Amino acid sequence: MPVIPLDSADDPRLTDYRDLTDVSLRRVTEPAGGLYIAESSKVLDRALRAGHHPRSVLVQEKFLADAVSLVGEDAEVYVVPADVAEQVTGYVVHRGLLASMHRPALASVADVVAGARLVVVLEDIVDHTNIGAAFRSAAALGADAVLVTPRCADPLYRRSVRVSMGTVFQVPWTRLPEWSEAKPQLHAAGLHLAALALADDAVTLDAFSAEGHERVALLLGAEGDGLSRHALAAADSIVTIPMAGGVDSLNVAAASAVALWELGRGRR
Repeated sequence: MPVIPLDSADDPRLTDYRDLTDVSLRRVTEPAGGLYIAESSKVLDRALRAGHHPRSVLVQEKFLADAVSLVGEDAEVYVVPADVAEQVTGYVVHRGLLASMHRPALASVADVVAGARLVVVLEDIVDHTNIGAAFRSAAALGADAVLVTPRCADPLYRRSVRVSMGTVFQVPWTRLPEWSEAKPQLHAAGLHLAALALADDAVTLDAFSAEGHERVALLLGAEGDGLSRHALAAADSIVTIPMAGGVDSLNVAAASAVALWELGRGRR
């Protein structure tokens, strides 16, 4: 495995790591270019354990041993000073290690939900922190899969991966088509669609859980707007978490944790 010291931020071999703070650019480049960025030794280790393959690793000297032990001979390791890493990425690389990873092809919806009893559906959530937190809740609280809608933020974006603590590699996930196609696909898999939303006719979460549906897809919407009218129309049940203190709802990541805890109690 080549360990290559680099001392220039302009080196073309560092192109994968350039300007990582530009979200709009990375949203286009990463899926289309077939890569994503794993940040920190822990996240890289989880990605490798999930069968993902590195293109290269960018590392500072004090983290070199970790990089070498993880990737072996599978990728070039570029060793750079801290100031070069910051110039290339656009931020201070506190965790000392970034890996450019080959993006695996997404599985079909049918394959991802086959046999799943509890599925999380994230609709049009654009905040990468909330995506990562929702994946972490899904992994920790027993969800079998996560589905994201066409306009949902990328779960493999660097911040999503970091916030999830690498659980985006642990929970099977893929993208849904539009609701006109997604609804029959989810129903064909035997899933009861439960939309978490505010509505006069909504059933409380504990009451819905007591109904004992064998297989549930929990629909969660974006901050502010919540679920779209198409998602609500597709749902078999509208479910709400009762609030106190004059608060009408929770952050979507917090709501996912509460709902998954309740719905997963009998499954864990």
